[in-house]
Amino acid sequence: MLEIRSARKTFYKGQPDEKVALDNLDLTLATGEFGVVIGSNGAGKSTMLNAISGALPLDSGQILINGDDVTHIPVHKRATRIARVFQDPMLGTAASMTVAENMLLAELRSKKRTLARGLNAKRLADYRERLSMLGLGLENRLDTRVELLSGGQRQSLSLIMAVGGSPDLLLLDEHTAALDPHTADLVMGATIRAVEALKLTTLMVTHNMQHAVDYGDTVIMLDAGKVRLRISGSEKTHITVADLVAHFAVKSDHMLLGA
Repeated sequence: MLEIRSARKTFYKGQPDEKVALDNLDLTLATGEFGVVIGSNGAGKSTMLNAISGALPLDSGQILINGDDVTHIPVHKRATRIARVFQDPMLGTAASMTVAENMLLAELRSKKRTLARGLNAKRLADYRERLSMLGLGLENRLDTRVELLSGGQRQSLSLIMAVGGSPDLLLLDEHTAALDPHTADLVMGATIRAVEALKLTTLMVTHNMQHAVDYGDTVIMLDAGKVRLRISGSEKTHITVADLVAHFAVKSDHMLLGA
């Protein structure tokens, strides 16, 4: 479960270009809920993810994971509970190492206790099983250097590495934005299979309106650091891209009118 309570973050405070990025933001995701966040540039999406992960301190407010206040816990300690996949497929993996070696590094990084470091048969079997849920054939390429994988395969590997430690929360930071449409759909399919198999609480930021319609339990629209719209349940089931675009248009009209 994720709770953001009255989160506030201001950049360049007291200067002419002062910017309120999070304006007493409140947001809750239930355990196992998949929330999809949309919003225009500057709406506060990246700031919110950085605050949740611990990469950016809040000016005020709280962030709770499964009821535990993590607001002042540093990013490296939150990493045992929060996994994040970034936009760039080149991040999150070591290009010159094999698929299996990358997964071993991720496993060692996510565990609090000391582990044997070898790629033994038991580990390799576990890696094959986890990779098989992607449906991309990576379970048969454990000895392949990551630099030889496609962008979609590499991003999917980053996803499996991120969730290997069974995190309390998965953050997807526009993780399909750098991919072509076909590959982006493949990665989203792999994402859904992983999220459903592990029953992960997930927050995904995207600019892809079709993905916002097709995936997740809840659509959350951010604007000026606040939640302006939240759609879930039967309303989410029947929403269309045109509906979401119309909500953006209403928001823009209100801004022009000074509302």
